[in-house]
Order: sequence, then structure tokens, then C-alpha cells
Amino acid sequence: MFDIDKWQEILSTIKKNKLRTVLTGFAVAWGIFMLMVLLGAGNGLSNGVGSNFQGNAINAMWIWSRETSMPYEGFQSGRSIQMKMSDLEAIGEMDNVDKISAQYWIGDRTYAFENEYGSYNTQACHPDYKIVENYQLTTGRFLNEIDMQYGRKVMVIGTDIQEALFKKIDPVGKIIRVGDVPFKIIGVYSEFDPREGTRQGLIPITTAQKLFNSGERIHNIALTTHDISKKESIQVEKDIRNLLAENHKFNSEDERAVGIYNSLEDYVETMSIFSAINMFVWLIGIGTLIAGIVGVSNIMLIVVKERTKEIGIRKALGATPASIVGLVLLESILITALAGYIGMFFGISLMEGVNFLMEQQAQTSVAASGDQGEIRMFMNPTVDLRIAISAMMLLISAGALAGYIPARRAASVKPIEALHDE
Repeated sequence: MFDIDKWQEILSTIKKNKLRTVLTGFAVAWGIFMLMVLLGAGNGLSNGVGSNFQGNAINAMWIWSRETSMPYEGFQSGRSIQMKMSDLEAIGEMDNVDKISAQYWIGDRTYAFENEYGSYNTQACHPDYKIVENYQLTTGRFLNEIDMQYGRKVMVIGTDIQEALFKKIDPVGKIIRVGDVPFKIIGVYSEFDPREGTRQGLIPITTAQKLFNSGERIHNIALTTHDISKKESIQVEKDIRNLLAENHKFNSEDERAVGIYNSLEDYVETMSIFSAINMFVWLIGIGTLIAGIVGVSNIMLIVVKERTKEIGIRKALGATPASIVGLVLLESILITALAGYIGMFFGISLMEGVNFLMEQQAQTSVAASGDQGEIRMFMNPTVDLRIAISAMMLLISAGALAGYIPARRAASVKPIEALHDE
């Protein structure tokens, strides 16, 4: 394989037909270039849409009460449904339910710290709410079971409140007044998805029951499920609706009575669309590669035809069929590998360049507006290096196969027939 004379002969043959070789190589390079670009674009779409689900747990559900739209057992339609803590406890005992938290909206209140004031939303919840909403703590801690047990007047605030009222002071341990009620700040959270906002304070729901007369009423329920399939998740959703229908006397088919958002169902359906897109991208990319490989095969057939007499002389002088096959195969692999590498290099470079420009634009946008929560439909359009190398190996294998057919034909030529070929 490392016979210098053989490589010199191959290079000499390529130089004699520069234009033909360049055009053949361009077809191969263009094929893998397009495959890299298509894969990068597909990954960019998938990453962009997938990032919009990362603001909350993927396996989360949110349940909220509304009004009935159907009469049921003597009750008229239009009746308001009000969920209670007993509903939360019953749902929490269901199979496949992992973390769960109630939500009780206290509403806007005036927050005051020293000489700083502001109006912010206040919400009561359970400790598991941090996991459901995927809150990230920048300092301090979140609510815990002891806070719940004793109904402590503690609060976790968002970064917006910290920046507005505390400036550069560490708020943990400080007292903030919500209306006329003092709360001790125990932590500061940031939202993974800033569109949801960090302009609210979170307090234990047991504290809200004592201070704001919420009683047993709750507005929403947020939960996560165990690692289950989409089908099992839909069944959990149905079980919750049936349980609430039984507790509050409404038709379980009345979807307006209780709203349920199942993020896992939405996520699986969205990602399945992008799986289909990725499959389509591969089909197009491989089709383009095949077109280039067919071009290599055709060129090698022409090369064999042009060198028929030469091959006949070689065989007459004792050249073995294996050496003839090897010569043609090496030329085919050389053209395919070199052109494929060039196409892969430019394809990956283009996607990395696009990614770099997008990141720079995103940072500039955040610096200018301060808005980190814009919906991104396209991000990180890069290609996995392992996939690129695998595609390259596939290309070289296909190039070898493309060269093997004309190589076998060359090896099967009889010397006497080759010498009489016109």
C-alpha cells in the first residue's frame, strides 16, 4: 500500500486529467458539505426548540381550576371549581407522582427594605416547587419542611427583587416587609427561563394559611412524575381529572372544569417531529453523497477504459489481478477521502462560524436589552464530531466500493483482448 512507485503513478494519472478529477472530487465534497450543513441546521432547530422546555422539569404537570361547561348531577354549568389541600394530598398519593406542590396566589404587595420600595407578586407554595419550576438558587436556601411545619415567616425572593431593593447588599438574613408583615429572607432564586420572571416572593403555604386567611383553598397544583412513558403520563393526567371530578362533582369529560398541562406529552410530541426532520436530513444528505459516489464510479470506469491497453501490458508482464484491483481502488479512495475531508472541513467550519456569530449576537442583545428570556428556535447549530467522522468513514467505504466494480472489470481483462482494444 505504501509503494512509492504506485502512488506516483496514481498522482500522475490524476494530473493528466485535472479537470475531470476536480469535478469528481467537487461532487463528493459537495455531498458531505451539504450533509454537515443539513445536520448542523437540524441540530440547531432541535436545540433551539428543546431549550424552551428547560425552564421547567420536562416531566411536569400543572393543574388549575376553572368553570364547568356541562351540567352534572343537578349542578348547572358555569359553576366555579375551587381546589383544596385535600386534592393535593390525594393526588400526591397516586402512582407515578413524584414531587408535588400547591400554589396559592396572594397577589401584588408592597415590599419594603429600609428606604427602598416596590410592588411585587407573592406566592405560597411547598418545598417541591423548586424542582418543578427548576429554580436555581443564587444564594441561601429554598423553603423546607421545617418552615412548613411551623409556618415560619420566611421568604425566597427573585433576583429582580434583590437588584431593586437590596442593590449590592446580600439579602439573606435581612428582614423585608410585605405590607405590614415582616419576613426573613432565606434565599434568592433565579429562573432558568427568565421569561417567567423573578419579580415574586415565595413563602410557605402554611404561613399563607395563617397570615392571609387562605384556608384550605389552593389555586394551582404543580407536580412531577417518575421516569415514565408518554402513555403512562397521559394516564396520570386522566386519573387526576377523574379524581378531581369525583371530589368536586363535575363530569370527568368536562375539560373546561379543570385545566391540565402535561409538559412531557408536549415535549415528546415536539421532539418526535424533530426526529422525523433529522431522519429526512439524513436521507437528503446520504442521497447527495450517493450522487457523488456514483460520479466517482463512473469516472473510474472511464479511467479503466482509457487504460485498457496499459492494463493488458501489465498483465502480460506478470501483474496479478490483486495489484490491478489495488491500483484502481487506491485512486478511487484517494479522490473520495481527500474530497470528503475538504467537504467535511468546510461544512463543520461553516456551522461553527454560524454558531459563533449567533452567540455573539445573543450576548449583544442581552447586554443591550437585559432580556435573556427570548424564545430561541435555533441555537448551537453544530455537528457532533463523532457523527462527522462516522460519515467520513462511510464515505470512504462507499468510495472503495465505487472503485471496486471498475477494478474487478480491469482485473478480468485478458491481456490479448486488452492489447487489441481500440
